[in-house]
Formats: sequence, C-alpha cells, structure tokens
Amino acid sequence: MTSLAAADAWLAELADQRRLSVHTVAAYRRDLGKLLAAAGDIPLAGLQVHHLRRFVAQLHGQGVSGRSLARLLSAWRGFFAWLGERGLIQANPCAGLRPPKSPRLLPKALSVDETARLLTPIEDGDPLLAARDLAMFELFYSSGLRLAELVALDCAALDDIAGQGEVRVLGKRNKMRLIPVGSKARQALAAWAAVRDELARPDEKALFVGQRGARINRRLVEARLARRAVLLGLPTHVHPHMLRHSFASHVLQSSGDLRAVQEMLGHASIASTQVYTHLDFQHLAKVYDAAHPRAKVK
Repeated sequence: MTSLAAADAWLAELADQRRLSVHTVAAYRRDLGKLLAAAGDIPLAGLQVHHLRRFVAQLHGQGVSGRSLARLLSAWRGFFAWLGERGLIQANPCAGLRPPKSPRLLPKALSVDETARLLTPIEDGDPLLAARDLAMFELFYSSGLRLAELVALDCAALDDIAGQGEVRVLGKRNKMRLIPVGSKARQALAAWAAVRDELARPDEKALFVGQRGARINRRLVEARLARRAVLLGLPTHVHPHMLRHSFASHVLQSSGDLRAVQEMLGHASIASTQVYTHLDFQHLAKVYDAAHPRAKVK
C-alpha cells in the first residue's frame, strides 16, 4: 500500500466509521499532506522519531504556531497508530514527541455593552435579510452555538424554541445537546419565521437561507456579521466564534457555574471551558482597578 493510499484509507475510516465532521477530516487531510510532503521518498515504515522532530522544527521555523503543530502531531500520531494496528509499521515515530510551546491566547469576547450595540436592530438594505441576520446573531449570543451548528439548523427547531424555549443541536462527534434560548432571541426568531418563506425555496428545510433561497453558507454568515459590526461602529473585527466566547464569558461572570457553561458549549472536557475563568478574572480585575481607591496610580 502506498503512503497516499494508506492516508486515504485512514481518512475514509474516520469519516465513515468514526463519523467525524467533513471539516475535521479535511483538516486531517491537510495535516497528512504536510507529513507526506516532508517525508518525500522515505516510506512510512522508514520514518523515525528524528525525522518527525526535524519536520516539526522545519514547520515551526516557517512560522507554524505551537498550537497548530500540536493539532498536526495529533493527526500524525493517530495515523501512525492506525498503521501499527495493521502491521504496516513497527513503532509509532510520534510517540513521546511534543510540539514547541507557544503563548496561550485567550479567546476574544465582546463586552456586554458592545454585544448590546451589535444586536441593535438596523436597516441595511433588504428587510428580509435584516430580519434573518438579527435572528442569527441573537441566537448565536443567546445559546453559544458554533457556526456549523447554526448553519445546520432546520425549521423544525422553531417548535422547540417556541414551545420549550430551547434549541436542540448536533455538535461535535454527533453529540446532541439542548440549550436555552433567551427571550430576545425568541422574538427575533419569531420575526424571521414570519417572513422566511418569502426568501426560502418551497422545498428548503433550512432555518436560515441565503438570497437564492437555499441553506445559508458559513462564509456569508461571517461576512454579514463583520459588516454589521462595521456599520454599528464596533472597534474590533467580529466573527461568529466571538459571539460564542461572549456568551460563555458573560454567563460565567453572572453565574460562576463552570459546569453549566461546559454543558451549554458542548465541551467534552471542562479543561476547554476553564479558559473562560481567565476572561472572568480579567473582567473582575478591570472592575477592581476602576473601583478600588488604592488600585489607582496617582
């Protein structure tokens, strides 16, 4: 089996048996492409730990971050483990290999006031698109959805939102979760539902659609949100994941319930959620600096 054929077989198994998302499989394909390109004529069975260490050093020297290299090594490690299970290699050359450390960047979140400004109803051309956009962005902030989760919603979700005040989404690794939907988002969604059929194709089941009436795509959502932020004068580039970060940060600031935030975000590990405790500390530190009489520099 050639190296390329082995890579294709592993990726097919990830998609068909482990049911990983299209985007995750595509990312693994890019990571394996880097491995095969770096290996050149060296067969997979001939790769040793010193080869992999050199590959990682070369990529790091080209500006690839430690975080990206960690994901890349995870893909390589999984691929070599798969090869080992089939007797195609003797040992995993990635075993014990660690990426270089890089500074941990905190997710960027909007303040409560900035979020309120972003969600101010505006007139921006077509009123149908304005109603759709407000419903999408209110739902993002209300429930902390991932972009892929929002785009994948169908009209059937409106029944749960209107009836139980919650939305059911299929997250990573095909895990279903229920998330509360706030009153502002429910109002915006009801307004969009009332006019959606004027834009959607008759047979389209997607909740959010583009101008051609088909399911809206991720890039358009990103572009509409960035445009909205500019029109409303926000001082930073706003992307959908920033609304997810803002949701998590603001809920944690108010409740202090890390487990609840973990459940609503759909994180498999609470370690992924704990980053928001740092955002919460930053918020408290700013309040302290502004309010405590001994914190201010005279």
